[in-house]
Amino acid sequence: MATLVFDIETSQLPLENFDETQQEYLFREAGKLTDPIARETKRAEIQRMFNLWPLTAQVVCLAMLNADTGRGQVLFLADDYEADTASGAVEFVPCADETELLAQFWEASQKFNRIVTFNGRGFDVPFLYLRSAVLNVPISRKDWLGYRYQIEPHCDLAEQFSFYGVSGREGAARKFNLDFYCKAFGIESPKSHGVSGMDVNDLMAQGRYHEIAEYCLRDVHATVALYKIWLERLAGVK
Repeated sequence: MATLVFDIETSQLPLENFDETQQEYLFREAGKLTDPIARETKRAEIQRMFNLWPLTAQVVCLAMLNADTGRGQVLFLADDYEADTASGAVEFVPCADETELLAQFWEASQKFNRIVTFNGRGFDVPFLYLRSAVLNVPISRKDWLGYRYQIEPHCDLAEQFSFYGVSGREGAARKFNLDFYCKAFGIESPKSHGVSGMDVNDLMAQGRYHEIAEYCLRDVHATVALYKIWLERLAGVK
């Protein structure tokens, strides 16, 4: 069974993309505050959340690997960036815009029977679905958000390592982030090079596109390693 492991990075859309009514809706909670400092603090907090919502952000990078062969691609937005001509297991592919990036991903995903993500059910997959719908990019696989308690065709490791939230937020099987699981299981953390998802907006603004691509790929390599540990030690545990 061909298994695709992937991860996305997102970046907020410019505030000027939204009209006055949309901005009032987005910042409504801040608008209720009378203290100007508290109001601006709340606005900044809300705007930081833009990266998490597919109607206020875009996909700027998507890294994917075949879990069995280690071969794959990193699709990323870039201005005037030359394609990576070096031979290797992973090809870095600059894309002119998000539409091109999404179209290439959906074409590639058709070759795989199973996908593996970390928190893909809660974030990556719905984000990809909605961004593709907004941009009218055909979605080749619409079955990745089916029945939650199954691993085919979508194995979400965040669900597997927390046993589908069996013990709630604070119990023995509480959900941790990928960085924490990696350190617990002796996997190199994708954040070990000093870059995290919080840096993507700034890196995009500075034109440091390849750094985003490399960080996203480290996320996928870590997810592959965690997936193999799950297969060997936990798969089948209910």
